[in-house]
Amino acid sequence: MDDNPVKRRLGKTDQARHLRRTETEEEILLWSDLRNRRLNGYKFARQVPLGMCIVDFLCRGRKLVVELDGFQHAENLADEARTLWLNTHGYTVLRFWNHEVTRERDAVLETILAALEGRMKEACNATRFYPALSSINEKTRERQS
Repeated sequence: MDDNPVKRRLGKTDQARHLRRTETEEEILLWSDLRNRRLNGYKFARQVPLGMCIVDFLCRGRKLVVELDGFQHAENLADEARTLWLNTHGYTVLRFWNHEVTRERDAVLETILAALEGRMKEACNATRFYPALSSINEKTRERQS
């Protein structure tokens, strides 16, 4: 039996395909900036099955997940659980509200770029940046040295 925790679950690929066909306006806007390596050459995929969930956008090379949230996600425990699961499996998560994409797209792209380039390191609820737990453990070890 395969113990890989990020192995896709049955039906997630079909679900991801459906989500790609029914994207929100904000997802379409952000995808237009991320697709075809338009953001400084970083490659992104959209609606990617990843273990127990489907993430909105993924840069596999940097293990960065970008999620867009509508009002229904405010203080959502399921989102917290997804973020924790992704963090424990080595993925950094960056969340934005839908209105940020429509009103502050340049700032959103700059924040994504900062995360990709390692300029964001500490978890921060204000920016909704949640680094992979493995990178947090590495920073703790560096400080103790």
